[in-house]
Amino acid sequence: MKKRILALLMAATMVFGLAACGVEGDKKSDSAESTGSGAIGLAVSTQNNPFFVTLVEGAKKAAEEAGVELVVVDAGDDAAKQTSDVEDLVSKQVSVLIVNPVDSDAIAPAVEDAMNAGIKVIAVDRAVNGVDIDCQIASDNVAGAEMATEYLKELVGEGAKVAELQGVNGASATIDRGQGFHNVADSSLNVVASQTANFNRAEGLTVMENMLQADAEIKGVFAHNDEMALGAVEAVAGKDIVIIGFDATDDALAAVKEGTMAATVAQQPDKMGETAVATAIKLINGEEVEKSIPVEVTLVKE
Repeated sequence: MKKRILALLMAATMVFGLAACGVEGDKKSDSAESTGSGAIGLAVSTQNNPFFVTLVEGAKKAAEEAGVELVVVDAGDDAAKQTSDVEDLVSKQVSVLIVNPVDSDAIAPAVEDAMNAGIKVIAVDRAVNGVDIDCQIASDNVAGAEMATEYLKELVGEGAKVAELQGVNGASATIDRGQGFHNVADSSLNVVASQTANFNRAEGLTVMENMLQADAEIKGVFAHNDEMALGAVEAVAGKDIVIIGFDATDDALAAVKEGTMAATVAQQPDKMGETAVATAIKLINGEEVEKSIPVEVTLVKE
């Protein structure tokens, strides 16, 4: 009888021991590692823009080299569609969401939902306002715009009439580049027009034409991106007006070389995409990452 009781006690001990191991294993898997399918979702604002095409290409290259799945969704500059895109990526249980917001405020609720679902979040090029995401990868847009505006002032002279072509309303790049422009221009130039052209070349052409009809004495233009700057180049039709853009796309660099654009601020969208995927892989593996990863910008004048 004693032997039987002893055997039962040993069996019970083994069962509790195995249960304890199972609990400990669950605790370990519930670490900083990202949960989900192991895939990375990239919600991009638009691919109707060479800058973001290059960013996506950089991300795809990094994902292919690392052997991870990258799911890319394109919002077409529609904030509502991007919210739906992010919800779809959450339903697919991606492990990390890389988001390039159309609107930095509008995307916040969807990003919060993703984080509540255990998905790590990286914002690239533009911020997600009001949400404590895992990492922000972006150029210093304020400093880049200040640099561009200082050069604009140097070329047109202090007090000259200038115009600003703004990006998509609500996008953090629009806010930051506008801030950098006005940090310099408001005290040293005469800003006679500031209007959105939604980062779009065709709209840049139309808005610039309207600005020149309203004031033919505009001497300089700062555009929040190269697409709008190139639209402005078409609008001025050879007039002696200094135009500076932002992004250093291939078309803009060619325009700077030709002399139709005075300068552009060079970012590195391919590096942004590559860095975002590399950072996502670290998050999947439970590694610590920097909350903010800056990407250097330079002014290209020739």
